[in-house]
Amino acid sequence: MTEEKFTTPEEDKMIEDAFSEVLEGYLNSNHRKKVEIIKRAFDFAKDAHKGIRRRSGEPYIMHPIAVAKIANQEIGLGSTSICAALLHDVVEDTDYTVEDIEQHFGKKIAQLVAGLTKISGGIFGAQASAQAENFRKLLLTMSDDIRVVLIKMADRLHNMRTLGSMASNKQYKIAGETLYIYAPLAHRLGLFSIKTELEDLSFKYEHPEAYKRISEQIELSERKRNNEYEDFAAPIRRILDEMGLKYTMKARVKSVYSIWNKMETKHIPFEEVYDLYAVRIIFDCDDHTKENAICWQIYGAINELYRFHPERTRNWLGKPKANGYQALHMTAMGPDGNWVEVQIRSHRMDEIAEKGFAAHWKYKIGESDEESELNAWLRTIKDILDNPEPNAIDFLDTLKLNLFASEIVVFTPKGELITLPNNATVLDVAFELHSKIGYHCIAGKVNHKLVPLSQKLRSGDQVEVLTSQSQTPKEEWMEFLITAKAKTQLRSALRKMRQPSITKGKEIFEQFLKQHDISDSNEVITKLQGIYQVNNRDELYLQLGREEIVLSDNIVKSLKKQSDSKGLLSKILRLPLSVVPKSKEKEDTEVHVEIPTNINKKETYHLHYDENGANFRLADCCSPLPGDNVLGFIEDNGEVVVHSVDCPRALALKASFGSRLLSTSWDTINGKFPAHIHIEGIDRFGILQELIQTISTHMSINIRSLHIVAEKEVFRCDLTVLLDDSDVVSKLCAQVKRLDGVRQATRIY
Repeated sequence: MTEEKFTTPEEDKMIEDAFSEVLEGYLNSNHRKKVEIIKRAFDFAKDAHKGIRRRSGEPYIMHPIAVAKIANQEIGLGSTSICAALLHDVVEDTDYTVEDIEQHFGKKIAQLVAGLTKISGGIFGAQASAQAENFRKLLLTMSDDIRVVLIKMADRLHNMRTLGSMASNKQYKIAGETLYIYAPLAHRLGLFSIKTELEDLSFKYEHPEAYKRISEQIELSERKRNNEYEDFAAPIRRILDEMGLKYTMKARVKSVYSIWNKMETKHIPFEEVYDLYAVRIIFDCDDHTKENAICWQIYGAINELYRFHPERTRNWLGKPKANGYQALHMTAMGPDGNWVEVQIRSHRMDEIAEKGFAAHWKYKIGESDEESELNAWLRTIKDILDNPEPNAIDFLDTLKLNLFASEIVVFTPKGELITLPNNATVLDVAFELHSKIGYHCIAGKVNHKLVPLSQKLRSGDQVEVLTSQSQTPKEEWMEFLITAKAKTQLRSALRKMRQPSITKGKEIFEQFLKQHDISDSNEVITKLQGIYQVNNRDELYLQLGREEIVLSDNIVKSLKKQSDSKGLLSKILRLPLSVVPKSKEKEDTEVHVEIPTNINKKETYHLHYDENGANFRLADCCSPLPGDNVLGFIEDNGEVVVHSVDCPRALALKASFGSRLLSTSWDTINGKFPAHIHIEGIDRFGILQELIQTISTHMSINIRSLHIVAEKEVFRCDLTVLLDDSDVVSKLCAQVKRLDGVRQATRIY
């Protein structure tokens, strides 16, 4: 932000017009009309932010006004939240205190502003521990007053809508943490429209070319899609009119992000995404008790018109989702031969689906089942906060497990309901009941049948947990635990059990280094991790303490060299084997890796690789190629690691270490890089020979591995090839698709 001494008359009018829109929306809502306090909050905030401008150049007060408008008109909050939204940056950015806010506007508004101030500046700070701590603060505020998080969601949505004025590395950071934390949180709170927009905006800044391409394809297919919708909808309208219902019917097009997600997951082009839209029927009903019956009447009427898919009926009427979502879904075969999802809901259900729990206050349902479910989820979060992960990314990953999870409902022997993520096991139920039950669980009974701890559960199962005091927590349990709560409690127990061995191992390690005059450094640890195949320092100590490994004298020379050379060799060894200069493709080639220093994170970092060395390292998790949309991440030692923008690991890094991100571009790259290709098609005699001939002989591409399996009439092939850049991948896939019988050829990561 920069200081200015005045606003122009045009800007003053813009500010007043924007605030008038907030008031107009509020007056049209069902909330009690407390206009006077809202006007006072606006005047107070406008005066407090006087002379301050946003990075985009507009007066800063426009941001609180926009947040207040979103909080009221898009989430459904009332006057208290509107005032808090208008004042949410006053304590953070000016000399006013929370006490000043309380004196002028009362205790409740002051509490909301205080809660927002605690989590200001985004979830994450500069250091990992601070990031995890700030996220804990965000989640803890949910149990005090969920409106804090809802206003924060409005704040993040407006920041995403105005992200274009930020530097590219800031865009990556903010988009990354939005997709990683805020979008799943919006989903879990039932804010469907906000969740969708946050995903789309994040995708727009992370994959601008893909976003533009898919948006154009959606626009080009609009006429065809509208014609298909009208053919499908016309008979349904006639029958609903005959039933005498008041309703609206519309086609809801999939979001750009969800289309791209499906294309990536299914490895299909845009043209093969057949469920581009869903039909939504929203009917009016003044009597809440009759809504479910009307949903089923509409369902029956459509079933008489079209053939429906029996396995794709989803009933969330009697038992809504944990985020409050209520509807009846069916999938019908349209006149064009494609399946169309139909969503049936009342006006009340629709508003709750779009605005989440805030809509419940409007309908004054009170302590409903949905709100009870949310409170149960908040209690789960608090359980996790009691035993937080020591590593910030592990902590965030553990929480994220439950944010987007689909739910199942199981019963205890006493008939109590437990909501769990899909694929949850008997052991998850044990930890859900109590940590001690989880630690001592030996088996379970599902529907009165004895089953192992790893047994996956289905909705409606009755689950009894069997325990024994002789049972102790096992590391292998982590492989089949699903819930974040259970994983956190198990990790906590395992840490306590392993600590004596870790302490002993650390003493052995330090004594060994001292005995051989070797300095303790990250390079030495990295070398030992490679030798003994362990993931981190604690695991090394653990195995030393348990005497599972022994530090022998024959590694002393290697470690001393490692310590003296500051780890340069380890960095070279971590480069992909295929990345060698073209002019020196020999086993004894020595590659020099430049370790960047004094990197200007505000400028684009140019990636180069030639016979003199590289100024980056490719991430093993996603194996990007020159030409891919990538970002750079600065490690502790100053080395730049390159990830694909959509790499899951990069997503976590963006959310947790945004200050270390670099906007990157490819310069001169002279090397061969591994790419993984998946091919599917109709099996026939000679197909393998033609594949190899096309790739190796005609395109002169080196195949490093090939695995092909034929099952009945279909074959699937996975191969790894060495290529110059991502353009060659596209050419290879296009060439392979021309072969008779090949239906799909796509790069996988």
